[in-house]
Amino acid sequence: MKEPEQTHGLWNAIKNRTLPSAIASKFGTESAQQIAFLRSLNKGLRRPETLHIQLKELKTAVFDLETTGFHPKQGDEILSFGAVKVEGVQVQQDETHHVIAKTSKRIPEEIVNLTGITQEMADQAPPLVEALHGFMSFVDDRVLIAHCSGHDKAFLDLALWKTSKSHLGHRVLDTMMIAQRLHSDSHMVSLDEWLNWYGIPITRRHHALEDAKMTAYLWTALVDQLGERAVYTLGDLYVFLSHS
Repeated sequence: MKEPEQTHGLWNAIKNRTLPSAIASKFGTESAQQIAFLRSLNKGLRRPETLHIQLKELKTAVFDLETTGFHPKQGDEILSFGAVKVEGVQVQQDETHHVIAKTSKRIPEEIVNLTGITQEMADQAPPLVEALHGFMSFVDDRVLIAHCSGHDKAFLDLALWKTSKSHLGHRVLDTMMIAQRLHSDSHMVSLDEWLNWYGIPITRRHHALEDAKMTAYLWTALVDQLGERAVYTLGDLYVFLSHS
């Protein structure tokens, strides 16, 4: 399929650093490049052929966010990003990403105590658009995985809209939903409960990268169990999750 002229021109602008002067002057050239990248990355990510990939061969990025609260539309913000790449069922311990983001409001004391991220750390951190750009560059076009993903998706989507007027276009899988579907008689929700269930060591909680790593090992355990249910591809998984 021929690449749309507008998208082709945007990618050329990104690669050649020749963004429109109006965008560059408003945000600064570096920020404008980051915004353009964010807009472009989220186009065309739900390719149908991805549905036929074996889960044991699927390239994913397992991620977690720490936030200043639970209500993005009421002013809570992303405090840190953590992610690790997984090749099929192999967690890539040397392929990780972690960054703290500057916040526009003071961090509540209970969040400081929970995450260990102080106001001073946040004040010295890169602005959201820069931190978001780094995170999205790292995950690239991989399928995203998170535990209780609704929380993280809401924050990511709002951050993308605020910084680049784009929406999250990635496929996102939820380890909590998959685990609950595999164990329909269980009422467990939290990451700690499922980690304990699968015998995965709990290292450090409420740290974006460490939570992402533990979730990655939970994902690989789930993939093995899904195979026992004849759920082999991403398409199979969607069908499996759609059953009541």
